[in-house]
Amino acid sequence: MNTVIAFILMFGILVFIHELGHLVFAKRAGMLVREFAIGFGPKIFAHRKNETLYTIRLLPLGGYVRVAGEDPEIIELKPGHHIGLEFNDQGKVERIIVNNKSKHPDARVIEVERVDLDHRLIIEGYDVNDEEGVSFDVDPKAFFVMDENETQIAPYDRQFSSKTIPQRAIQIFAGPMMNFLLAIALYMILGMLQGVPVDEAKLGEVIEDGPADQAGLQQGDEILSVDDLTIESWTDFVLYIQDNPGETVDITAERDGEIFTAEVHLDSIEQQGETIGQIKVYRPFEKAPGEIIQYGFVQTYQWTVLIIQNVGKLITGQISIDNLSGPVGIYNATDQVVQQGFYYFLTWTAFLSINLGIINLLPLPALDGGRLLFIGIEAVRGKPIDPQKEGIVHFIGFALLMLLMIVVTWNDIQRLFL
Repeated sequence: MNTVIAFILMFGILVFIHELGHLVFAKRAGMLVREFAIGFGPKIFAHRKNETLYTIRLLPLGGYVRVAGEDPEIIELKPGHHIGLEFNDQGKVERIIVNNKSKHPDARVIEVERVDLDHRLIIEGYDVNDEEGVSFDVDPKAFFVMDENETQIAPYDRQFSSKTIPQRAIQIFAGPMMNFLLAIALYMILGMLQGVPVDEAKLGEVIEDGPADQAGLQQGDEILSVDDLTIESWTDFVLYIQDNPGETVDITAERDGEIFTAEVHLDSIEQQGETIGQIKVYRPFEKAPGEIIQYGFVQTYQWTVLIIQNVGKLITGQISIDNLSGPVGIYNATDQVVQQGFYYFLTWTAFLSINLGIINLLPLPALDGGRLLFIGIEAVRGKPIDPQKEGIVHFIGFALLMLLMIVVTWNDIQRLFL
């Protein structure tokens, strides 16, 4: 149960932060955000606030922010349609009743002749009762009412395509950007809670009844040498200990200004197919504010570089697709991480957040990187690509990504259960 809760919490945070970036910058640019969704498929929770519907959906495979103009509008009025109109105190249309007009007896029913809800915000037609020609101004925040569900209209200046190239680009880039910022924040939290690891030749926490504890070594002891080797850093110390499994070594250390030597019999353990020595001591940590901030950025940068390198190896065939993990594999890894403790869980969440940011920036259709690529092409050629053609490309890309997800998930199942 702990793993289930941890997985749902981790997934929710990663997707929420990603989509929050899209949401915030869409609203800053004046775009109409129709829906902010966590997950896909049927709704299990929905709440409308201001212009946006906030939903949690059944399938935990991601999320989305639906901005007006990115997809074809669901409702389109054409000449000959009979619609009902309800008005606000200024005499402007505030509700357009598409069907079930009998449930709105106070609505004025007209036959549409011309309509412009993008620029002029006007509806022209004929009153069905006296066939008089009529024309009405439409409120910029008017609603369609269809099957008793309300959908706000989207004038052109509220649509995605009406915004400048920089506004659209930052709105798309903001999702991955938030994942990197989340990773930085999580590593800083780790630094505040447990301290930042430093490469000093000092002992951190000494594990009870381990080789170091049995030899009388204590936290804070500064290691000067091991046998005949001078120790200048934690890395030097670890490498020598690991190279001498089961051996007895003489460790010279300094404590409170006094130098002493301890005889330590090292443990032997198996790690990744080889036997290494172990002394059962944690590395030293410190909690200086400057070090904590630097730790957040450095860790995020180093993992980003490593992940990008591995993506490159995947593309060139140096790494097999069998090494990829989907939701099943991530859940299994989360189970192992949860058993190791809270700090490991935070580290794992930060690592996955970086992964999510990088994957979404790949220039593939249906991903944020693919959408940024189309905006870049528009900037170079001076005009946008046909929205229908772009939509087809993204649809095909999404289908291929779902196919890849199925293959990866099947590989996870085979590794874990077959």
